[in-house]
Amino acid sequence: MVSGSQTIQKNALAAAAKNTEKGSAPVLAGNKVEKAGVPVPTKGKAGRKPQGGKGLKKSRVGDRVFYMINGIILGLLALIVLYPLYFIIIASISDPDAVLAGKVVLAPAQLTFTGFEKIMERTDVWRGYLNTIIYTVITVLLSLIVTIPAGWALSRKTLPGKKLWMVYFIIPMFFGGGLIPFYNVMSSLHLVNTIWAIILPSILSVWNLFMTKTFFESSIPDGLIEAAKIDGAGHFYTFGMIVLPLAKAIMAVMALYYAVGQWNGYFNAMIFLQDENKYPLQLVLKEILVASESTVGGSGETILEQYRLANQLKYASVIVSSLPVLMLFPFVQKYFAQGVMIGSLKE
Repeated sequence: MVSGSQTIQKNALAAAAKNTEKGSAPVLAGNKVEKAGVPVPTKGKAGRKPQGGKGLKKSRVGDRVFYMINGIILGLLALIVLYPLYFIIIASISDPDAVLAGKVVLAPAQLTFTGFEKIMERTDVWRGYLNTIIYTVITVLLSLIVTIPAGWALSRKTLPGKKLWMVYFIIPMFFGGGLIPFYNVMSSLHLVNTIWAIILPSILSVWNLFMTKTFFESSIPDGLIEAAKIDGAGHFYTFGMIVLPLAKAIMAVMALYYAVGQWNGYFNAMIFLQDENKYPLQLVLKEILVASESTVGGSGETILEQYRLANQLKYASVIVSSLPVLMLFPFVQKYFAQGVMIGSLKE
C-alpha cells in the first residue's frame, strides 16, 4: 500500500515532468515545487540583498559633519559660560592694577591675596556666614516639610477640590500684591527685624511645588498605593513609609533649589532687617563694597586706592559667597540629574 507522503511526492514529480516538457525547469525544495527563476525564500541575513555602499558612506559623512558642528557650537557655549567664572577666579588673586589695565586674560598677573585678606579679617563677614547658614538650614527644613506633602496631595486624583487648589496656587505665581502691601503684612505680624522675615517668605515656591507634584504623578505608580491600601496602610503610613523613601531625588533637588535661593538672597534682608548683627552674608558683602567705593572727602590718591581695593573686593566677594554652594553641589549631583528631568518624558 502506498502511504500518503509517497503519493504527494509522486504527484509533485509528475507536475515537475509536465513543467519540464513545457520548458520551465522546476526547483524542488523539500516538499515544495517552485518554478525556476523564482528564488526560494531563505531565513537569516544571508538572504538579504547588500545595501549600496555609496548611500552608507554619505550618511556616515553627514553624521560626522553634524557632530562636528554640534561640538563646535557646544564648545563655544561652554566657553561663554565658563570663561567669566574663570576670569573672576584669576582676577580675585591678581593685582588690581593689572586687572584694570586689561593684563589679566588667561592667567593671574602679580599674584596677591589682599582681597581675601581684607574680607576674612572682618568679623562681620564671619557673622554674616553664620547667619546665612542658619537661615538656609531652617529654610530648607521648613520648605521640605511644606513642599513635599503639598506636592503629594496635589498629585492625588482623589484630593477634594483639586482644581480649586491648583487655581489658588497658580494666581500668586503670576500676580503679586507689591512691595508696600508685603511690608505692611510683615509689619502687622510683627516680623520686621526678625529672622522669620527672611525665612517665612521663602519656605514655599509654587514652581517647586508643581515640580514635586509632577514627580509624584510620573514616578509613583497608582498600583503601589492601592497595594498598600489593601495591606491596611493608612494615608500617613503610606506617605511616610512608602512614598518618602522613593522621593529622595526630588527631595534633594528641592533642598538644593531652596538652599541656593536663600543663600543668594539679600533683598528681603535689606528691606526688613535693621540690626546689622542679623545681616546675611550677601548683605554684609554689599555693605563692604559700598563702603569701599565711597570717595567722599578723600584726596586723589585715597580715591584711587579705594577704587583699586573695591575692584579686588568685588571679585573676592563673589568667590567667598559662592564657594559653599559649589562645595554642596557634588553631594546632591546624582539626585539632581535624576530629579531635574521629571516630567520630561510622556509614558
